[in-house]
Amino acid sequence: MSVRGRQDLEIQGPRLNNTKEEKTSVQYGADHRLDPIITPSMPLLEVYFINFPTGLLCGEIRKTYVEFMNVSKCPLTGLKVVSKHPEFFTFGSSTAALTPLTPTASENCSAYKTVVTESTSACSALTSSVSPVDFGVDSENPPGVIDIPLPDSVLLPGGSIQLPMWLRGPDEEGVHEINFLFYYESNEKHSQMRHRVLRHTAVICTSRSLNVRATVCRSNALEDEGKGGNMLVFVDIENINTNEAGVREFHIVQVSSSSKHWKLQKCINPSEDKDSKLSSRERGKLCFKSTRCINTEATSLSSEKYTFADIVLGNEQIISATTPCADFFFRSLSASESKKVLTQPSTSQAKAPSDGSVRLVQKCSEVDLNIIVLWKAYVVEDNKQLILEGQLHVALQTIGREACSFFQKQESQEMVLLKFFRPEHPPLPTKPSTEQLSHLIKSSLHYPESINHPFQQKSLCFVPVMLILANCSQTEVDVIIDLRHKTTSPEALEIHGSFAWLGQTQYKLQLKGQEVHKLHLKACFVHTGVYNLGTPRVFAKLADQVTLFETSLQNSMPALIIINSI
Repeated sequence: MSVRGRQDLEIQGPRLNNTKEEKTSVQYGADHRLDPIITPSMPLLEVYFINFPTGLLCGEIRKTYVEFMNVSKCPLTGLKVVSKHPEFFTFGSSTAALTPLTPTASENCSAYKTVVTESTSACSALTSSVSPVDFGVDSENPPGVIDIPLPDSVLLPGGSIQLPMWLRGPDEEGVHEINFLFYYESNEKHSQMRHRVLRHTAVICTSRSLNVRATVCRSNALEDEGKGGNMLVFVDIENINTNEAGVREFHIVQVSSSSKHWKLQKCINPSEDKDSKLSSRERGKLCFKSTRCINTEATSLSSEKYTFADIVLGNEQIISATTPCADFFFRSLSASESKKVLTQPSTSQAKAPSDGSVRLVQKCSEVDLNIIVLWKAYVVEDNKQLILEGQLHVALQTIGREACSFFQKQESQEMVLLKFFRPEHPPLPTKPSTEQLSHLIKSSLHYPESINHPFQQKSLCFVPVMLILANCSQTEVDVIIDLRHKTTSPEALEIHGSFAWLGQTQYKLQLKGQEVHKLHLKACFVHTGVYNLGTPRVFAKLADQVTLFETSLQNSMPALIIINSI
């Protein structure tokens, strides 16, 4: 059985409290909460993803297309997309000419802009400079907000457009949810309703591809020392794919660099087959020479530009300073910087200010060089061979410190008690470490590898040796060279007791910022043998400081010379 009933709801408007009469009495106004507000017509957007993949390799680049349709009767403008993972996709740079093709027309084409290279350009860098503003980085938009390039910034009623969209697989394997929020406005400004949004979530499963590790160290080569020095970059590439996606092998087709201060110049150990092939669990090592970027125009605009240098290991050059290579580099760079800000401690000691001299010493060991490894993978799918391509990034920040292409997951630590403390005294400026001080002066020895001397006619053999000192800082440095053998052990006496340095035993110099000085020395030998000439001790200090410290000459490779008798 059922019982019918009704309950009346008495609603009333807001309490009136403006006049004296309304304050002394209880009065209510009209209730308009359920009255509908009719606004002018608004645009309505529909988005369709064409050939959107569900699985990618880590770092893989895939070109897709997105169709935007305005199904309303008023124009649409101000189209933007917001995502927590802006490094996953890009619509291209603002300077590139957008010529959207149908998805079937570029089915077998590369997602990169490529140029056929000549045999003479192999292993030598091809450079170009671009600004990150052209790729939507450091613009007026907040991080994660990307402008979608519509023709004339307007999508007319009933109109549709297909735009190319490049995707890059996340660096970590697993299942990723990428949330898109499309924002758009009406061409006519309304006070009641100004914008609309459209949400979309994409699920991407990524598999392992390559692992790239890189280190940088100072070079002792003599050429180009007057241009600011040079460095050696060692890149270790390992194929960590386990054939889960049917990948046969990876080809390293190009290694590029991007930085404001440094660039790759050439490859020192190119392989015979040009590009390096890596099968499953194989590892390859590459060595490159890096030099400083010389800006022709010393303006603030040129200082904000990044120099891209491409070292081609295959038959085609990928223009790394264009879409999509530069887009994903700048987006990955901004994402890694935001992660560093979140992971840095927020204590006052971490933000302790450092004085000018300490900062100058710290700059000597800073590099700020980014490596981009571009690869191709051959995949067998449905008895057909497909070619996949991608890129991995490594950010080199400090000399001698290894950098990896992705952030490794930290193991979960046990719960500990949270301690709160208040510093009694202001934090003191951080002092540079011994390793940072050793990079202030770069020294190298130049000498003949072997000497043939008639000891039966002349008992003493004199060999000229050139000691080159380079100031790696931007300020004046006082240098002391001590040629006396360091007698720390009896073994050292046996090794160095058979030859001696002639002339002065100590030199005092003052090197200006980035200055290179050549010091002519002379070594004396009394019989044949193999000797280590790396015995001079080089001490340096800033011109306004008191403390001396020893440079890293003793820790470098031994300077061996062979003395033969004829």
